[in-house]
Amino acid sequence: MLLRPSISASLRLSTRPSSRVRLLPSSLSPSISTHPSRRFSTPASPSTRSLTTQTRTAIDKAVSSAPVVLFMKGTPETPQCGFSRASIQILGLQGVDPAKFTAFNVLEDEELRQGIKEYSDWPTIPQLYVQKEFVGGCDILMSMHQSGELGKMLEEKGVLVPAEGEEKGGA
Repeated sequence: MLLRPSISASLRLSTRPSSRVRLLPSSLSPSISTHPSRRFSTPASPSTRSLTTQTRTAIDKAVSSAPVVLFMKGTPETPQCGFSRASIQILGLQGVDPAKFTAFNVLEDEELRQGIKEYSDWPTIPQLYVQKEFVGGCDILMSMHQSGELGKMLEEKGVLVPAEGEEKGGA
């Protein structure tokens, strides 16, 4: 059996929030304004809110930015909810290559936070995308991890750190 190196710490350190969390310029995100008249009093329901072209384009770009993309609350170094923390831990346990991973902090951008839910038609965060394909939230990741399905999928997609003794070129 080939062993994968422990990479949880390097996975957490693989992203830098300052370079990846801001998807939309503040002029496109009036909901994050501190001015009381510009804040949403309640979150818009999916039936009354539609994803703007600008937000969809920004999310498309984010989903395409790495083979493995996690939209989460907080950062890999400092997750701000237990589900985001669990998702990072699962990806670390699976051996996801930090060079093929990025995360976006939805708490930094309200337009992203609401938009990603509409984009995926999934009501919760965190959300995992692998090679531009939506996988699911923490509950789905946990189930797939426990059944072995997640590891198999990640290996098939080529996003894991090569096992010791494996060649990166695959020959």
